[in-house]
Formats: sequence, structure tokens, C-alpha cells
Amino acid sequence: MDESLAARLAALLRPLTAFYLEVHRHPELSGRERRTAGLFAGRLADAGLDVATGVGGHGVVGVLRNGDGPTVLLRAELDALPVREETGLPYAAQGGAAHACGHDLHLAAAAGAAALLAGGRAAWRGTLMVVGQPAEETLQGARAMLADGLYERFGVPDEVLAQHAAPLPAGMVAHAYGPVAAGSVTYRVVVHGRGGHAGAPHLAVDPVVTAAHVVARLQTVVAREAAPADPVAVTVGSFHAGDRPNVIPESAELGVTVRAVGDAALDRAVAAVERIVRAECAAAGCPREPELVRVGSSPVTHPDPGLTAALRAAHAAEFGAERVAMWPPTLATEDFALFGAAGRELHGAAGVRLGYWMLGVTGPAAWARAAGTSAAAKLAALPANHSPAFAPDPRTALPAGVRALAAAALARLGGPGQAGRPKAAVCACRGAGAG
Repeated sequence: MDESLAARLAALLRPLTAFYLEVHRHPELSGRERRTAGLFAGRLADAGLDVATGVGGHGVVGVLRNGDGPTVLLRAELDALPVREETGLPYAAQGGAAHACGHDLHLAAAAGAAALLAGGRAAWRGTLMVVGQPAEETLQGARAMLADGLYERFGVPDEVLAQHAAPLPAGMVAHAYGPVAAGSVTYRVVVHGRGGHAGAPHLAVDPVVTAAHVVARLQTVVAREAAPADPVAVTVGSFHAGDRPNVIPESAELGVTVRAVGDAALDRAVAAVERIVRAECAAAGCPREPELVRVGSSPVTHPDPGLTAALRAAHAAEFGAERVAMWPPTLATEDFALFGAAGRELHGAAGVRLGYWMLGVTGPAAWARAAGTSAAAKLAALPANHSPAFAPDPRTALPAGVRALAAAALARLGGPGQAGRPKAAVCACRGAGAG
């Protein structure tokens, strides 16, 4: 990207920041992102992309064809979390929802990158696709868009790129060689008992006690059934039973999530969870088998190693090698992997490569204030994603996010007069924004 595009980025920052603030103030939960989708579609249309809405729910797809060359898809997410924001910011969301995972920043960065690439078509050849995905937080949106014919209707991408906000300093990016996000299975578990009077427990089968034993026993899956080298987590995130202290209820319901960064480890943990739930119910003499309903799942997100190397090179050229770090596997989950080989049963496409990196969003003042002298200590002290206090700094993180996406896309799209993609195109727009 030349200096004229850097100047264009500087001109874009005011409207992009306004877009970010609008989406941040008015978050919408998974599956309800109508207003957010409309705002994002408008930004893409203003940039000159052909835009379709209502794909797999409230999904948005923008396409810009610019001659022969590869097809690169940039993905961002539309949905917010059911979290009450506690940042104290003047533009904080009101009510019971918040963009506590940074999806608003992802959208603004994708809109900015689309505008830059649309305004600089002399620098690349191929097809740019930009997707606003609904329902990522419930792990349903990617599946829904692909099932609705995303690739059949708009074209099969050669590569799909995405970035995710992280509490690193703004202007930094981090890549992973290997898994970057865990696979997961989420259950709705219903333990059936036999209701009765609190004063006659011998005439009932108490599902609360049984479910409590399930919760306690599930803690042994990681402690005693997962290999010490395998990152695995089993979480009981909800427990609902009964309404009155003098009534033994008929049932108890648990919400359970199992996560692991390896397929074999995930399968082993899932089997253990199911076995434990059934065994505890049998031990308690429950009158019915428990219900074990899989309400969501996601595959392990494993970026392509060759593509990761190329994107690291592009980001090192853009930000400086000292601002490009390594990222360890985490037990956060994503449905992004479905855009690649993990979702082939949905989209039928072979050879789609995935690129995924973490984007620093912490402003310099917040980083300096964070307790600790090492980067690890500061990362532990800063509010993480999904925290009510999670607060990206748009003044520094937004221009960096635009630059990271634009540099990555330019590195993968074909250059003028090229039949294929270059090995390491560079977006040299360091003068725009912080970083």
C-alpha cells in the first residue's frame, strides 16, 4: 500500500470511529443482529462492494471483483455478549448486552480494510469478499451462512482471514503455528428425579443432590482423565433446579462446556462427561435416564502453517518485527474453522486455507497502568475478553486493525500483471494512526 492509501486511511478514521462507537453503544445478541448488520452492509456498500444481506440469518456478504486472481475472504463478527458493561466509558453500552469480545472493533477494521482496498484497486488483482458473520458467540453463525450457500452463491475463497481482539498493546499482532483456539462441545444436561416434600426425602429422588454430585465428579475429568500435556477444560456454567426450599423438584438442569485444543483430547473428555452424568444418575436411582443434548460444538481452529508464515512476514513489514509476537494455544472457542476443511461437509470446497491472528487493543496508558513489569504479568492484570471491564482503545487499536487486515489481504491478492498471488506483498502505511 502506497502513501496515497496511507492518507486515505487517515481520512477514513473519523467515520470508522463513529461507526465503531455506534455499534459499541447499541450491541445486539447472537441471532438478533439486524441493526448491526444493516450498519455494516451500509459501510461496505459505500466502499463500492456488491452487498447481500440475510445470509444465514443476519449475515452480510460484500464482494469486490478486480480482475483475475485469487479470492480472499475477510471475516468479522456481528454479535455481542449478554454481559453488562462496566467500563465507565462515555460511549458504554446500556442494558444487559455488550461487545465484551471486541466484535465491534473487528467490524470497523473490516469495513476500513474494505474501503482501503476498494480505493486502491491498482495495487491488486482478484476478488475480495468481506463477511459479517452473525451468531459467533453461540457457535452457530458460520454453520448457518455456509448452509445457506455462502460459497455456492458468492464464490469459493482461496483463503479466509480473520483477526481477534486481545489485551496486547495496540499496534501488535500475534500468530500461532498450531491450534489457536479450542474445539468444544456444549451440553444441556437434565437430571430427572422424583419430586416430593422436603420433610420426606426418603419418598423422593432428589435431582439437586444428584446434579451436585455430577458437578463435583466432572472436575476429575481434567484432573484424572486428561493427559497432563493436553489443555482441557470442563466447565459447568449454569445450574437450575427448583423454586421453593420446602419442595424437592422433579429435575435439575446443567449447562456444561467441554474444551480442548486437540481432537483426540476433546473426544476423550466428551466421552468422560457423558459417562459420569449417566453413572451418577444410575447411582442415585433416578427414575429416568438423563437428557444429554448437544446444543453447540466447534472444531479446533488450526491456521494453515504456510499461510501463517506469509501473514507474519506481511505484518512484520507493516508494523516492524518487534511488534509481531507468537500466540500460544488457548481454550477460547471459535466457529471460524468451519470456513476451511473442518466445514467441508457444509460447503463442499477443498483446499480453503485459513489465516488467523490476534490483534492488540490495549492503549498505551492502560498498558502502562496495568500491574506488573513483565508482559505476562500485565496480560494477567488487564481485563480479558468477555469481562464486563474489557475496553479496547479505538484511537490506537482501530487504525492498527485496519492496517493488519489490509496488509494481510494485499499480501494474498495478486499484484498488477500477476496471474497468482505474490509471496509477500506489503502494506507500507505506517504513517496512518498509532502503532
